[in-house]
Formats: sequence, C-alpha cells, structure tokens
Amino acid sequence: MKKTIFLFASLFAMHTYAQDTLNVQTTTYNFNNGVITSNDSISQNNTYSGSVNQTTLSKSNSNLSQNISTKKGDKSISPYEWKWVRDGIWTGAALGASAYGLILIKNKEDLPIAERAKFLDEASLQKEIDKLNFLDQWAAGKHNENANAISDIPFAISFAAPFALLFDDEINDHTGQYIGLYIESLATTAALYTITAGLVDRSRPYVYDNSGDTAESRRFKNNGQRSFYSGHVAATATATFFAAKAYSDFNPDASGKAFVWGGAAVLPAAVGIFRMEAGQHFLTDILLGYVLGAGTGILVPELHKRKNENIDVYPSSGTSFNGDSYNGMAFRYTF
Repeated sequence: MKKTIFLFASLFAMHTYAQDTLNVQTTTYNFNNGVITSNDSISQNNTYSGSVNQTTLSKSNSNLSQNISTKKGDKSISPYEWKWVRDGIWTGAALGASAYGLILIKNKEDLPIAERAKFLDEASLQKEIDKLNFLDQWAAGKHNENANAISDIPFAISFAAPFALLFDDEINDHTGQYIGLYIESLATTAALYTITAGLVDRSRPYVYDNSGDTAESRRFKNNGQRSFYSGHVAATATATFFAAKAYSDFNPDASGKAFVWGGAAVLPAAVGIFRMEAGQHFLTDILLGYVLGAGTGILVPELHKRKNENIDVYPSSGTSFNGDSYNGMAFRYTF
C-alpha cells in the first residue's frame, strides 16, 4: 500500500511539474542534411548543427503522467497480456481435449491374451527386452511400490510451487492473470499427455517383471499399456518451469533466479527417477515428458509476453527548415 501511495504521489508531482512548469506538449526533432531543428512550447525555431543525414526522430511527450508508468523496468506493468477470447478458447479447447484423452485412456484394452505368453516365458521375455533400445533395457522388470508412492510427493509439491510465488509483490499484483496462465499451461500439458497415452500402447517396465512379485492381473491390465510417456514428469516440469519463467519475467533483475531455475529443473528429474524405479516408465518416457512439460511451462508464458508498442519505424519525406528536400526512415519512441 505504501508503494502504491508513493507511486501515485510521484505521478501527480511529475504531472504537475510537466504541465505547470514546463508545459511540454510535443517535442519533435528532425535530422535533415546535417541540421537538427527543434520546435516545442519553450524554445521556438532554434537550430542546432549536427551530422545525421536523412533521418527523422520524433519524440512525443503528450500525456506524460500516464506514460511514465510504461517505462522499461516498471514493475507495475505485467510482462504478459491476457485476452479473454483467445485464452478462453485456448484453455477451453485444452480442457476439452484432456477430457477426451481421459476417455481414451479409460477405454484402452488390456494386453491381448495372444501377446501375454511372451511375457510369461523366460526365453521369449528376454527377446522382448532385447528389442528395447539400450536406454530403456535396464529399466525392464523394475516394480518398486515404495518408489511409486514416493514419486507422488515431489509431484504434489510441484503444483503448489507456482502458488508460493504469489508472495512475490510483483506477481501478486497480477494474481488473476498469473493463475490464468498457469491453468492454461497445465491444461495444454494435460491435453498432450492424455491423448497420447490414450492412443499409444507401450508396456510399462513392470510388465516385464516375471519374478512373481508383480501379479499377472496387474501386469496385463490396460493401465500397464500406458508407459508412453510420463504424465507425472510432464505435469511437474510444466508447473516448476512455469513458475521459474514467470518469476524471471516479473523480476528480470532478481539475483536469486539461478536457484529458482535450479529447483525447477531438479523437481521433475526427481519424479522421473522414482517413476523409473517404480517400474512405471522407461528412461525415454521420462525424457520426453520432461522436454514437453518444460517446453510448455516456458513457451505458454513466452507467447503471452507483452509486445513493445513504444517503438515505431516508418518512411518519411519532406522539406527541411532550410528548404532542402529529404527522403529517409523515421524512428519514433514514445515515452
């Protein structure tokens, strides 16, 4: 509240000073054939020597009190833009696709009986393991139930991480927009994962466990055909990398960004390790989930970044103060 009062007081003082003392409305500088002319409410028809050719620079200071808050680095302005129509359609479509993906997952069939025999005979099972790529072979047969339960801990923590950043003043000032982008990111990840998991059949590592520790009823159920790819890792990476991206954009000069990004990288990696030990996914499933999740967490906020509308470049031609004609490009920066 103190910062808000101070900001309004500063704006009022600067506005009063600009209108009553300087009375600046518009200042335009024209660089024409080595001569710069200036025209404003304080100094009329003054000429300065220069060396810039065929360039026009126009600087507008109208509505100074309103434009001061848009200067670079002003934390009262969100780095993102939220558009209700665009983002409403995006989020709604993603949630709808997620619902469709869940239906596909629910309706997946169990491993066909004709294919179960090759997972029951030691010789044929080894042949199936040998068919796996070298990155995944070592995980075949893993089935640690404790690791499965432990993986849910960092998974749950990751969803809370973005909400913890609401204690940051800059993010807290734009809570609705921030949470909207977070939901949009998670919905996008959910849509990608559920549809993929519903359409692609790949046996989980525990399906290759023929030691007797994993019951056949579990090995051959439809849930055992959802190894590709890791939804836990994808969702965790989306949450943590979204938080790191948003924190960095709202606090570009913060000194602790490296720790935020480090935490964002470690948490989904930890989930991935436990998911492999649990026999839920192979390494390639983890890596793909990590890349897609992190990519979504970073890309969705990036696509919503506010564009710099203060800069304008356009063709310009006319007659200079001394009567010479000129053609060139004009550059305008609005404060």
